[in-house]
Parts: sequence; structure tokens; C-alpha cells
Amino acid sequence: MGLRFGTDGIRGVANAELGAELVMALGRAAARALDAKSFLVGRDTRRSGPLLQAALSAGMASEGADVVDLGVLPTPGVAWWSAQRGYPAAVVSASHNPFADNGIKLFAAGGVKLPDLTEAAVEKELGRVLESSGSPSSSPVGHGVGRLSDEPDARHGYVDHLVGVLEGRDLTGMRVVVDCANGAASTVAPEVFARLGAEVHAIAHEPDGANINDGCGSTHPESLAAEVVARGAHLGLALDGDADRLLAVDHTGEVATGDELVSMFATDLASQGRLARNTVVVTVMTNLGFRLAMAERGITVRETQVGDRYVLEALNADGLTLGGEQSGHIVFRELATTGDGVLTGILLLDLVKRSGAPFAALARQSMQRLPQVLRNVVAPQPEHVVAAPAVQAEVVAVQTELGSRGRVLLRASGTEPLVRVMVEAEDEAAAHAAAQRLCAAVEKALVVASAPE
Repeated sequence: MGLRFGTDGIRGVANAELGAELVMALGRAAARALDAKSFLVGRDTRRSGPLLQAALSAGMASEGADVVDLGVLPTPGVAWWSAQRGYPAAVVSASHNPFADNGIKLFAAGGVKLPDLTEAAVEKELGRVLESSGSPSSSPVGHGVGRLSDEPDARHGYVDHLVGVLEGRDLTGMRVVVDCANGAASTVAPEVFARLGAEVHAIAHEPDGANINDGCGSTHPESLAAEVVARGAHLGLALDGDADRLLAVDHTGEVATGDELVSMFATDLASQGRLARNTVVVTVMTNLGFRLAMAERGITVRETQVGDRYVLEALNADGLTLGGEQSGHIVFRELATTGDGVLTGILLLDLVKRSGAPFAALARQSMQRLPQVLRNVVAPQPEHVVAAPAVQAEVVAVQTELGSRGRVLLRASGTEPLVRVMVEAEDEAAAHAAAQRLCAAVEKALVVASAPE
């Protein structure tokens, strides 16, 4: 069987749903659909990473493509190299998922995630590869076979790029705790911040192949918060397994999401006249409080579906410079082609240092977050459940009751078999009650769908 692209690539349990045979077939399909003669490939720190990267590279090489192994490198680092070299690229990573999972993210030449039509072409080609398994092969032979090579210094080039983004400014005097999630930035992030002059204390930076995202990183900021308070740091930075997202913690241990960070960056750039078209791009998951704050400051908000690739598409379409997600994927289009957690951390520390104010005060001033309740309901085919008439009727009813100061969003997860329920309201109790109603409607629809005819 094949796999379909979700919000951010293909994911599954490594060596089960995402086995070496399937990944090799995907490598062949990608080489054909992207019609590329060279690929860059990197990975995060999961135990299954070298296995699946070898399979992916073998598939690409079997179609005649040369493959350069960048080793363990953050997803945005692979994207940056893709932009430098003009080659398409792939990252073997399941981002913030547990270590037993893994995934494949593909980038077009130039470091941009594949648009929907290109992903569909890769999926279609994957089907052809799988269908022809066991048939006589027309693959290249002899000099036509692709070459595999290593680029051991890839990390250093990416680090130098990050250090240079401040154009001569530094982070001297800033004390920061960095949670590397035992992931791809475990060596990159501490080195970058130290080279920029910050006083750095790193945690979760000793990956063993199985501890990636395990009680650490952007999905588990509790240890980071405690460490920031204990060390009297100015703030803490929480990356995820492949370091394409960032959340931050202030000196009191309070967590700031991507919403607060994007609000701070948008306000700062607008004050300098550097926010293109005075517009910021966010997704449907962004808190209503963000939209209200931007309206007060005269900043236009453009909304996309969930996924930093959709944010990037909107930025490119309108020549915009800043966009991001609540989860911490933040795209600075003049500096990167995808969300970059380490880059975001650098720019955040620079903003705080330039302001002379505590991060906690800046985050509070950036926006007033309305109570937001998030729930997940397990569903084998979440998109079918979300579209069920009874579920949609309940969504309309709840939204009508909440009015203009509340918001409802039901969507199928792009990475897991889940229906994601989000409710915002001025009253937290009302938000919880509304979320419970919607979850009940989804669960009822699941029962109906599974009942024998």
C-alpha cells in the first residue's frame, strides 16, 4: 500500500507503515516526478533515520539521480542548502512525533515545500512504482546509476548562515536556555547562540536515537520553564525534533506560543516600516486575540489553512515578508524558505535586546489571548467525519451561539488520524462547553459511520 502526503510530508510508524521498501519506492517516484538529476537528503536523530535515508537515497539513485547526504541537520538547514545549490531535497523526520514514527518531507529545487499538485504527481508516480514491483525493470544501468556522496561539513555552512543574519549585531548580555528536543539542532542551536555572544545553557541536547521529543522540546516545555526560572535566564527557547518550529518561555516560566511571537515580530517590523504591505500571514488556528490586536495596530491579517507551506505560498504570492503558525512555525521570507526555529530564536533574542524590555512584558503587550480550547478525537478517516452533515450542523449552531467574539474550527489532522476541535470564546467555561458539544457530535458520527448497514 502507499501513503498520502499530509500537512507536512508523509509520516508513519518506521519499519511498519513506513518501511524501507515503501520509502525506496518513494525515492524512485520523487526522482521521476521532480525530474531531478541531483538531490540533497538530511535527517533528524531518530534510530530509524539512517535506515530510511538509505532506502530513500537508493530509490533516487536507482532512477539515475545523484544524492548528497547532509547528515543530521535541521529541516530548515536542508531547505537552506537546497536554496543555495538549486537542488530538490528531502528530510527524513517526523518532526514533533514520538521517536518510533518517522517521515519524509520533500522540497522542490530552491528549498520550497512541494505544492499540492506536485505532491499529487509524486503520489501518482509512487502508485506506478508499487504496481510495477516485480516487473522487468527499465532503470538505468552502468554509468546511468546515480552516485551517493556525503557532505560532512553541511552543518557548518548552515551555522555560518544563521550567525550572519543579525548583520553585525550580537546577543551579548542575553542569558538563554535552549531545549533542543534531543533532535536535529542539538549541536547547531547551542553553537549558534554562543557564537552570537549569548550566555547559553542547553538541555535535551544529547540524542540517543530514542529520546527525541521525549518529555522535551516545543510539545513539552515544562522542563524548560523550570530551568529558565532556576537559572534566572532572560528567556527559554523550545525547538522540536527537526527544529522548524519554536516556542518561548519568559523569565517567570510562562509559555509564549507562535501567536504571541508573530504578533511581536509583526509589530516590530511594522514600526520599522519593514512589514511588506503592512500584512502578516497566519493560519486558521491563530487565536482570535491575535486578529483583534493586529486590527488595533492597523496591520492586515491574511489567513491560510494549517501548514507552513501554505503560509509560504501566501507570502510568495503577495510579496509579503512575515507569516507563522500558533505551533511555532514562523517564516521570515527574506531570510528563509520555511519555518526555522533557530532563526526565529535569534531574531527573538535580538528583538528583546533592542527593546530593552523584559520578554514577559513584550509578550503580554503583543496581544490578549482569548480562551482557546483544543481537543482531539481519534478517527480512522477524519476528513469524512468532519464533512458529516450532523457534525457540520452542530458547528453552525455553536458558532451562532458564540457570535463575533468567539470562533469554532473543526478540521481533519494532516499528520495523524484525528479530528481536531478548536473553540475560542471570551468565557473559558463557555469554550469548554462548546468544545465538548462538538466532540460529542464527532463521536456520535463515528458510531453512526461504523454501524452495520
